[in-house]
Amino acid sequence: MTTYTWQRPAGVTDAHVLALYRAVGWAAYLKDPTATLAALTQSAVLWAVTADGQLAGLIRGISDGYTILYIQDIIVAPPFQRQHIGTELVHRFLPHFQHVGQSVLLTDPEEKTKQFYQSLGFREVTPQAYGRAFVLDRRYPPAEL
Repeated sequence: MTTYTWQRPAGVTDAHVLALYRAVGWAAYLKDPTATLAALTQSAVLWAVTADGQLAGLIRGISDGYTILYIQDIIVAPPFQRQHIGTELVHRFLPHFQHVGQSVLLTDPEEKTKQFYQSLGFREVTPQAYGRAFVLDRRYPPAEL
């Protein structure tokens, strides 16, 4: 059984959190672990933990509380993927921001990722449909993009 909590669970260490980012291959977060861990403390985070205390996943967002919620991370550890934990994280997270006008996220351009977010009600931003999205990502030199 997986439990969901807004407080960082006892026993979930910084090493566990960084291992989760490593397990899903999010190398940019590991370049400056101190910044990653500090960012978590400044964000709304919903944690998913298994019955035996393993960190199964998390969702993290940043919001002004009125007009926008930016979902920064939805991560599920590989052994727990395809068990609806990501879906459950989103379903439990979004109601806390139901009064906020827009929920926005950026993600990888993989088809399975697109299908996942569309199944949750998100619409892909395109000039023809909803508008344009722009990113200034300082984590990578321009040649890497």
